[in-house]
Amino acid sequence: MSAKKILIGLTSILLASASIAAEHQHAHETHAAPTQLTLNEGKQWETDAALRSGMENIRATMAASLHDIEHNRLSPKKYAALAARVEAEVTKIVAHCKLSPEADAQLHLVIAEIMAGAEAMAGKDRKQQRGDGAGKVLAALDNYAVYFKHPGWQAIKH
Repeated sequence: MSAKKILIGLTSILLASASIAAEHQHAHETHAAPTQLTLNEGKQWETDAALRSGMENIRATMAASLHDIEHNRLSPKKYAALAARVEAEVTKIVAHCKLSPEADAQLHLVIAEIMAGAEAMAGKDRKQQRGDGAGKVLAALDNYAVYFKHPGWQAIKH
């Protein structure tokens, strides 16, 4: 086979691949990300070990500071440290969690709320009090418990 025929064949393959990739990207973009948490046809979304571990760590971190949060005894420095621990767990979850695309889209709503709370706790969101940020994280953990299957999960009583 001549070099010209090989080049033409490779070019055709590349053009077809680019076309398929563009169609896939367009199809992906037309499916809007969910804006509200929903169940999976009436059932909780499946989780994996990485997600469960990370969420348990966030829960334990928040539970350990709950008394001080509720009694307004957490200093800005301690809130910042709490936020950093929560953000580190979210980073691990995002890096290692393998969910179905639908469950992942729902998880992003929970993660967004956790991160908004962590930013407020860290003092990055000047419009919110640090304690309000902790409340957002706690609310996100409550939502996680409602929408995601996590055997043995214990809600934080607050």
